[in-house]
Amino acid sequence: MAMPVRVAFAGTPEFAVPCLEACRAADGVDLVVAYTQPDRAAGRGRKLVASPVKQAALAAGIAIEQPESLRSAEARARLAAWAPDLLVVVAYGLILPKAVLTLPRHGCWNVHASLLPRWRGAAPIQRAILAGDAETGVDLMLMEAGLDTGPVLLERRTPIAADDTGGRLHDRLSALGAELIGEGLARLVRGEPMPAVTQAEDGVVYARKLDKAEARIDWTQPAIAIERLVRAFDPWPVAETMLDGERLRVWATRVLAGAEGHVPGEIVALSADGIDIATGDGVLRLVEIQRDGGRRMAARDWLNARPSLVVGARAT
Repeated sequence: MAMPVRVAFAGTPEFAVPCLEACRAADGVDLVVAYTQPDRAAGRGRKLVASPVKQAALAAGIAIEQPESLRSAEARARLAAWAPDLLVVVAYGLILPKAVLTLPRHGCWNVHASLLPRWRGAAPIQRAILAGDAETGVDLMLMEAGLDTGPVLLERRTPIAADDTGGRLHDRLSALGAELIGEGLARLVRGEPMPAVTQAEDGVVYARKLDKAEARIDWTQPAIAIERLVRAFDPWPVAETMLDGERLRVWATRVLAGAEGHVPGEIVALSADGIDIATGDGVLRLVEIQRDGGRRMAARDWLNARPSLVVGARAT
């Protein structure tokens, strides 16, 4: 009987948890250890919080390693001691040096939430929505030294719906990533080849890390671009604007025609349907908003407590 494939897993956020579970459930696989980033301070009390991958690994009884880096000889020796045949990496958040990439005999696999070479980098899900892409997907890639440059082993595609948010697309791609890991491991255990397809040199686009400053709405942008920003930044960092002297987080909007003769940011209508604001091209209706420290609410409910707000006022 063939020996099981020894797999080490490296991941940190919630996106990686379904892939961890796929490794644990795969026939002919021995998931020997889960690597994840060290516990980080979070919340108002700044208490140390374990990553979602650590929490899932603890619940499943999987051994855990949390090095600050894998660059040291000691950290690499500890990984080598686990004798992994394969290292599966999903949103780990730490750079893997070449000495680590060549350590497992089957190399290192990475699950990346885009159709490479488009959207290499840190925030492919949100950048795809912001750009108005019609589809995205997940690639299972054989890692090499460059940033998301390795050859693709398997791929799943999914359309980006008109109402997809960053959170909704995140969850769908996470599930697709787990499917890819399951298929890839099954083929590896059976000894079936997976042709490694070299990424095209054309079409490379980088998905830079999200910056909270990007969440501030620029009303000179077209309504459709702002609507995409609102969806892309749900659930984080959440689009925001200043209106009637108050900072509002914007959760849901609708693109409308019109805005001729109005200045971007100018309120053109107030109704039970929401707050209509002129943009650089078209009108955007605020449908669901949130005050600082408050709950999400329909824009009309916020308006009920703002009798002083009138058509012609400005959002900034």
